Amino acid sequence: MNKRLYLLVFLTVLTACTAVISLPGETPASLSTLEPVAMSPIRYLALGDSYTIGESVAERERWSNQLVKLLENEGVKAEVTIIARTGWTTDELWQGIQAAKLEPPYDFVSLLIGVNNQYRGRDIEEYRQQFVFLLNKSIEYAGGDPKRVIVLSIPDWGVTPFASGRDREKIAQEIDAFNAVNREETEKAGAHYADVTPISRGAANDPSLIAPDGLHPSGKMYRMWAEKVLPAALEILSSQKGK
Repeated sequence: MNKRLYLLVFLTVLTACTAVISLPGETPASLSTLEPVAMSPIRYLALGDSYTIGESVAERERWSNQLVKLLENEGVKAEVTIIARTGWTTDELWQGIQAAKLEPPYDFVSLLIGVNNQYRGRDIEEYRQQFVFLLNKSIEYAGGDPKRVIVLSIPDWGVTPFASGRDREKIAQEIDAFNAVNREETEKAGAHYADVTPISRGAANDPSLIAPDGLHPSGKMYRMWAEKVLPAALEILSSQKGK
């Protein structure tokens, strides 16, 4: 290589090497134009009735919204879509789902339904059939993966002031029977199960766990539910990272 060619190659390499050099604290021009990669928030679908829509509490106090906040505290950005209404039974939830514009698959799905079936004296075997249908739909909305679905047990409203004068023991027995059904079917399907019923029964000795309406949980109780569900939600999201 002659001297002129050598000098030309040297200057070319030097220019390329110094093109991105910047003063301390400055961003190289060639890197400053790169857009940061934004992580899409986790998409969470919550299906249910008054307990999921958070009757008598502020939106931020709903257990599903508090779960989202707890996930954020763990460094997980999430957003929740709620399909729920006070008074809904299993069949009415399905009608509500059909009327909604869902966009599956969701990263995970929660299902809490059945108290109004019990309250209205509906047949427990009818509940089983309709619950299984909704559970399978929840799995479908979660991309066909049952391990991305969390079922919550039905709380015991028999301990609330609203139930004063009613047969509290009978209510408790019926709630336990309905929960035996949804737990059995949840475990059979391979989904997660969060038993919040014992938490709800704590309201018998702690009025602060009940909302002002005397029937539904307060934000304090919903916080306890969210904390109960959090480990399953984190497990779901952790397992998805490896896929």
